[in-house]
Amino acid sequence: MDNAEFLFEQDGPLATVTFNRPEARNAMTWAMYDGLEEACETVDKTPEVRVLILRGAGGKAFVAGTDISQFQTFRTPDDALDYERRLERVIGRLESVTKPTIAAIEGYATGAGAVIALACDLRYCTPDSQIGGPIARTLGNCLSIANYARLMDLLGPARAKELIFRARLVTAQEAGQAGLVNEVVPAERLYARAQEIAREIAGNAPLTLRVTKEAIRRLQVHRRAVDGDDLTVLAYMSEDFREGVAAFLEKRKPTFRGR
Repeated sequence: MDNAEFLFEQDGPLATVTFNRPEARNAMTWAMYDGLEEACETVDKTPEVRVLILRGAGGKAFVAGTDISQFQTFRTPDDALDYERRLERVIGRLESVTKPTIAAIEGYATGAGAVIALACDLRYCTPDSQIGGPIARTLGNCLSIANYARLMDLLGPARAKELIFRARLVTAQEAGQAGLVNEVVPAERLYARAQEIAREIAGNAPLTLRVTKEAIRRLQVHRRAVDGDDLTVLAYMSEDFREGVAAFLEKRKPTFRGR
């Protein structure tokens, strides 16, 4: 599981995942997604672990999306659908971990990074943290139906639409007021605070935690039984998406034409 880009450690009842690509703001590679999925399996198979904490290395970002260079090979509808299904498999696995999960968000949590954070049970961030998916300004793609649902669960329809329509990031203050994060913590205290809360949770009845988490997950999943493949293909197979990827990698502003 451990490699240079993805670290997993256990300290008594606590397990910690560290996304470790600080030079790329911890943007996710396929190997990192695989590592996250394997970490979830390990946590569920290890009775001593009671809580899982996720964090990013470097102090600048939790996770700044998927590594955009990996999108250059997209040519067919199956490329788009396979990506979203693979991403949903990992995010769904994180969401279904039987132990409580905590995202310790320092800096940016954008794109897939925001999705990973939203799939955790609790979120704690620093005063300079920013969370969101500015895809209408950057890549011109879309979220999956499940990820739109996760966003709506936490923000409601109007705020979710505004976040995507305006391609803006939610500040720590806004995130706290909206209930997107549970608490805003000074950067130097973030991981320690996450550990404090994790240890408090770890001392509570495991079955109560497990049943409560699973009950809420089932209620949420029940409302996501909607087919959105046509929407995914519409966005990812567009000229605008190809332009967005090229512009991102060339560090220029994209020119979107709606086709």
